[in-house]
Amino acid sequence: MPASVVRLPTLNRLWQSWLRSESPRRPVLRWSMPHKAALLMSCFAVAIISSWPWLFQPNLSPGLPAPFEARAPRDARVVDSEAHEQRRSQLVQSTFVQVIDQQETTRLKQRLERNLAELERVARNSDAGRIGPVNLSAEEQIWLQARSQQERKRWDMAIRRASERMLSQGLNNLALEQLQEAAAIQLADRGEQNGPARSLSSKLLASTYQGSSNLRTDPALSQRLIEELITKQDIPIIEVRRGDLITSKGEPISPRAYAVLNHFALVSRGPEWGPLLSRFSTALAGCGVMLLIMRRERPCLEARHGLLAVGLLLVTQASKLWFVPTVSPLAVIVPPTLLLAQGLGTTCGLAWMAVESLLWPMPVNGLGEGRMIIACAIAAVAAIYSRRLRSRAQLLQMAFLLPLGALLAEWLLLSAGGSGAWGRFAPNGNELLSEALLMGILLMLAILLIPILETSFGLLTRARLMELADQERPLLRRLSSEAPGTFEHTLMICGLAEEGARAIGADVDLIRTGALYHDVGKLHSPQWFIENQVEGEKNPHDQLNNPFASAEVLQAHVDEGLKLARRYRLPRRVADFIPEHQGTLKMGYFLHRARELDPSVAENNFRYRGPIPRSRETGILMLADGCEACLRSLPPNTSDREAHSTVKRIIEDRQRDGQLNKSSLSRAEVELVVRAFVRVWRRMRHRRIPYPIPAQKAFPD
Repeated sequence: MPASVVRLPTLNRLWQSWLRSESPRRPVLRWSMPHKAALLMSCFAVAIISSWPWLFQPNLSPGLPAPFEARAPRDARVVDSEAHEQRRSQLVQSTFVQVIDQQETTRLKQRLERNLAELERVARNSDAGRIGPVNLSAEEQIWLQARSQQERKRWDMAIRRASERMLSQGLNNLALEQLQEAAAIQLADRGEQNGPARSLSSKLLASTYQGSSNLRTDPALSQRLIEELITKQDIPIIEVRRGDLITSKGEPISPRAYAVLNHFALVSRGPEWGPLLSRFSTALAGCGVMLLIMRRERPCLEARHGLLAVGLLLVTQASKLWFVPTVSPLAVIVPPTLLLAQGLGTTCGLAWMAVESLLWPMPVNGLGEGRMIIACAIAAVAAIYSRRLRSRAQLLQMAFLLPLGALLAEWLLLSAGGSGAWGRFAPNGNELLSEALLMGILLMLAILLIPILETSFGLLTRARLMELADQERPLLRRLSSEAPGTFEHTLMICGLAEEGARAIGADVDLIRTGALYHDVGKLHSPQWFIENQVEGEKNPHDQLNNPFASAEVLQAHVDEGLKLARRYRLPRRVADFIPEHQGTLKMGYFLHRARELDPSVAENNFRYRGPIPRSRETGILMLADGCEACLRSLPPNTSDREAHSTVKRIIEDRQRDGQLNKSSLSRAEVELVVRAFVRVWRRMRHRRIPYPIPAQKAFPD
C-alpha cells in the first residue's frame, strides 16, 4: 500500500513534466471529471466501432476442414450464392448501355460543315491543285467543278441527311473503311446519289467521323439492365433432400456446402477474440496517443476540442463500416484533417490523420497501399498549409487544388505501373474522377461547417481571426465612435504588441485581434477614462471623490468587457485578453488616495481581480499596455538607451509583482520584447522636415 501511494504522485509528476517539457513552458488547462468521462466513453465507442467486424465472425468458412459431419435436416432449395455472385460480376463487366452524346454530336456536325465549306473552295480553285478535306480522284475532281449551284445544294443536303441518320444510330470509333461502307449504304438506300457523287460523299463522311464516337455510357441505365438480366435469368439453386450429406468431418468445406450449412443455421457467428482484442486495444491506444499529442502541443486544449477530434474518428470509422464496399481513403481522411488543422493546428491535424490511417481496415474494393499513401500525403499537405491560409477564399482554392492534385497523383502513380505492387490497384479514369469529385464535395462541406464548429467547439481559425480584426466590425465601430480616445490607445498598443509578438515568434494574428478588443469594456462608461475626456471638462473621479468607487469603475471595464465578449460571441482566446491584460495589477493612484484617508486600507481592495496572463500573447499585451503611455510621454530628445531603460523598469515592476509568472515568457523573450517596443517608439517619434509656408498674397482693396 505505501508503495502504490508513492507511485501515483510519481507518475503524476512525470505526466506533468512531459506536458510542460516544451519551451517556453505553458500552463496546462485542467479538465473536469465529467469531461474526462465523456472523452473516455468516446474513445471506447471508437474502439468498439473499429473492432465491430470481428464481433460476428462465422466459425466456418469455405476451404477450412469441417469440424463435424453434417446432413440436411429437411428438404430445401438453397440459393447458390457463389454462382449467383459470379454471374453478377460477369454481367457487370460485359453489360453496359450507351446513349447519344448530344454535345459530341453537335461538334461532329460542325466539323462536317467546315469540310463542306473547304470542299467548295477546292471546287472553285480550277487553276491549280488545292489540298482539301479528302483526296479526290480525277473523275471526282471533274464532277466537283462541273456541278451547278442547284446540284451543289442538293448534294450538300443529301450528305447532311445521311450524316443525321448515321449520328442518330451512333458512331463507335469505327475504322475508315467501315465508315466509308456505312456512308455508301446510307446514300444508296435512299437513291440520292450515284457515281462520283456517292463515292465523294462517302469519303467525306468517313474522313469527318474517323476516330470519333458520339456515344457515352450511362451508368444508371447500365445498372438497370444488369438487374433486369439477373432477374430474367434463373437464379442458381441447390436442391437439397432430407438426409443428404452436406460435408464430412475433416473434409474441406466447398462453397456450395457452405451455402447449405449457412441456410440450415449450422454456421454460428461470434466474436473472434484474438483479432477483436487486438483491434480494440489498437483503437483505444490510438485515441489516447492522439489526445496526448494534442494536449502536449496545445496545453490550453479544451475538453470539447478533444471531443471533436474523437468524434470525427467515430464518424469516419462508422462511415467505413457502413460504406465498406465503396469507401475512399481520400474522402474519409483529407476533409477532417483539414478541419482540425484549421481549428487546432498542424500537429493536431497530423496526429488525427496518423491515427485514422492506423485504424484503416484491410484493402476494400481494390484500394491498396498506393491509394492510402496518396491519401495520407494529400492530408499532410492540407494540414501543413492550412494554418497559413488567412481567408475563406484561400480555403476554397485549396478545396479545388487538393482533389486535382490527388487525381493527378493517383493517375500517375497507380496507372503508370502496369505490373507489380502498384499495378494491382490501377483503377479506371471514371473511378478516379468520381473519387476526386467526392473528395472536393466533402472538402466544401467541411469548409461550410468550419464557422459552425468555431462557435460550437470554440475553434479559432486564422480566417476567423482576420475577420474579427476587421475594424468595420460592429463592436470596433462602436469603440471608435463612442470612445475615440480608447480606440487610438488601442491602435497604439496593437502596434507595440504586434512587434513584440513578431520578435519572439508568438501568434501575431491572435495578439492583433486580442489587442483590438482588450478595452471594449470602457464602452460602458467612456467618460470615466482620461483618454476620452475632453480638455476643460471636469474629471468624474474628482467629482465622485471616493477612491473605492473609482476602483470599482476601473474593475467594471473588465467585467463589462467580458459581458460584451459573450454578447458578440468573441472566441475564448480573444476574450481572455480582456481580464488578463490587467491581471491583478494595483490601481496605484486610487490606492494612494485611499491610504491618505485611511492608512490601514488593504491593498487587495485596489487590485484587479485577474487572472494574470496565462499565455505569451496576453503577457505581451499587458506589457504593451503598461509601456504605451510612458513611451508616448517621453520628450523628443530621449535617446534609445533611455527609452530602453524606461521600458525595462516598467516591465521589471510587472515581473516583481508576479504578473508574468504564468505567461511562459522567458527572460530572453522579455528582453526581445523590450527592444521591439523601443523600435516601435523610434518609428513613432520620427521627425519631419519643416516645410516653408509662403505668405498669402494680399488682395488689393
